[in-house]
Amino acid sequence: MTSQTPLRCFLTAQHSAERLTEQAPLGAAESTSELPRLWVDARRRFQTLEGFGGAFTEAAAHTWQQLSPSDRAKLLRDYFDPDDGHGYQLCRVHMNSCDFALGNYAHVETPGDTELAGFSIERDRQALLPFIQAALATAAQPIKLLVSPWSPPAWMKSNGQMNQGGQLLPQYAGAWARCFVRFIEAYAAEGVPVWGVTVQNEPAATQRWDSCIYSAEQERDFVRDHLGPELERAGLGQIKIVIWDHNRDLMVERAGVVYADAQAARYVWGCGFHWYGEDHFEHMQLVHDAWPDKALLFTEGCQEGGPHHGEWALGERYARSIINDLNRWTVGWIDWNLLLDDSGGPNHVGNLCSAPILAGPDHSALLHQSSYFYIGHFARFIRAGAQRVLCAATLQALECTAFVNPDGSVVTVVMNRSDAALRFELVLNGVKDADGVAPALRYSAELPARSIASYLQTAAK
Repeated sequence: MTSQTPLRCFLTAQHSAERLTEQAPLGAAESTSELPRLWVDARRRFQTLEGFGGAFTEAAAHTWQQLSPSDRAKLLRDYFDPDDGHGYQLCRVHMNSCDFALGNYAHVETPGDTELAGFSIERDRQALLPFIQAALATAAQPIKLLVSPWSPPAWMKSNGQMNQGGQLLPQYAGAWARCFVRFIEAYAAEGVPVWGVTVQNEPAATQRWDSCIYSAEQERDFVRDHLGPELERAGLGQIKIVIWDHNRDLMVERAGVVYADAQAARYVWGCGFHWYGEDHFEHMQLVHDAWPDKALLFTEGCQEGGPHHGEWALGERYARSIINDLNRWTVGWIDWNLLLDDSGGPNHVGNLCSAPILAGPDHSALLHQSSYFYIGHFARFIRAGAQRVLCAATLQALECTAFVNPDGSVVTVVMNRSDAALRFELVLNGVKDADGVAPALRYSAELPARSIASYLQTAAK
């Protein structure tokens, strides 16, 4: 049997300069009952990860274009480079405008154009597509792109405008479904393949920006009678359809209505959710337990109410959500805007928010927020195709999750949101060495106050 290999450790801590910084490796330790214990069993496996990522918005793309050439390249490396960056592989983009666009627009502007003769993505060619294409070139690996509409064209809606809610008029449901097809085909022609679509961003919210209301029954019927069949007729049956795309509070009820209809459910890949409002982490577990054949996907989250420059709580909010989401069967996690300016915009209705990277004043620098580093502790080490494994801690303050990567390496991510350092014993079970499965590997670790660490047990050669 080979000797125990050291455990690589990467740390981000508030009261230090450590930001995704590799530390001295952890060596073997004797078992002790005096310390809290974090226990991982790589033989007990659960869901497979689709990836991590963020959203390409017109606001992010416009801000990116204002950067210097070197900062544009750096932002792409920081997010998409699989070796020196986060290696993002799962991202989102809006179809038609959203609040983080420079104004309202639709891909079919002419009222009554149900044949979509005037369909155009020319607006996207100005900023969005160049940003996405540059990201694809930097990633040098596929990026799964999720497409979400905030509103159909104004003329298709009951209120005659893209903002302030309203509903899709029944007579335009078929044309609206065909817009999804045309968008997917148009993006593919630009070298940007689409992986999935959500039916509607936040379908239960009437917003002062781009929005549209669907009841659960209306969403069910649109998928069953229009969106699913239109995708199939166009030879796009492989496109994932994601329902809900709103907060966790109502996701059990919404999933229940759609999944109870066998015809609608056969088109639906899974349920998307956001983090605004109460946490309701238990609702993800309920949805999985009731419909284990359907996926769960985190599709949007950000810190609302301005840019929040330098606030440490941002990173902790991200990591707490990611850990709890992953531990309850979520298969992918998509942040909101990849980049915003130093005001938290641009946003055409002033709904300013933070982003993991902000552009400095006059777009003169890149300002990496705590959320960027906290996300990196997951995205940089847990790769697409990884499987979650059993992970538990005897101390509640040690918030944790663990995965085994396709190459056999085991990643354990642990966060300490307390104001005191925490020492603990990390026990890895079921890790393979060159001779097979090794006995339990034990390490002594310490997390500083307000910190997060990723522990990497490399695969046997």
